[in-house]
Parts: sequence; C-alpha cells; structure tokens
Amino acid sequence: MGGRPTCRVKATLPILRETPGACIVNVSSGVGSLTANSDPAFAYRAIFGPVYPASKTALNALTVAMAIELESEGIKVNAVSPGFTKTNLNGYAGTETVEQGAREAVRVALLGPDGPTGKFTRWENETIPW
Repeated sequence: MGGRPTCRVKATLPILRETPGACIVNVSSGVGSLTANSDPAFAYRAIFGPVYPASKTALNALTVAMAIELESEGIKVNAVSPGFTKTNLNGYAGTETVEQGAREAVRVALLGPDGPTGKFTRWENETIPW
C-alpha cells in the first residue's frame, strides 16, 4: 500500500488513530487461501476462480498490507472466515447461522490492544493459511 490505504480505511483512519485498541476485521473466506488452493486435496479447490475466491485472496493480501502499514500505530488488522453461512449469496444453503458466522469476527474485534495483527482465522481462533 506504500502509505496509501484503501479509500474507506483512509477515511476512517483519523477516528481509528484516536481509539485505544482500534482494529479492522476483514471478512474473508477459506476459499481465498492460496496455500489451501495449492493443495490438490483441498475440498474446495475446484471452485477457485477469478470472481469470489480470487476476490477473497485479494482481500487477504490487503489485510496483510494494512496490518504491516498500521502496526506501528497500534491498529490491528485481521481477516476472519465466517464459514459456510446461510446468506443470500449462497441461496441460504449454508450450514452456519448468521449468528454462528459472526462469532469469529466479534471475537477478533474484542481482542483488545494486546491481540494479534495480520492473522487469518476461523471460529475458535483456528488459523487459516494465507
């Protein structure tokens, strides 16, 4: 990012800088993991393509870039996966409720100033490889 955060982040940086324990939690997906998709045994490898999965891969890259850029200011930036959540995106075919899907985002948002930055997790702090 070279000192040029995305527009939305840039617009909120003054507020984040004034907020103790500020954090950004990006909602990603395990299907955006390059490490997972490089494994022929990955169950969702066949759906990796230029739209949804690749957009989540790009979000993961932005998460790492923002985590690096904002680390010196104490602003934590992490990505979470809500799992296969019942939403309009998948015709409500998901296996997780919206409440279950929100658990990890809420957990990470509440980690506080001593929490990690630049991490990608799913429920119960299970690390997803980038």
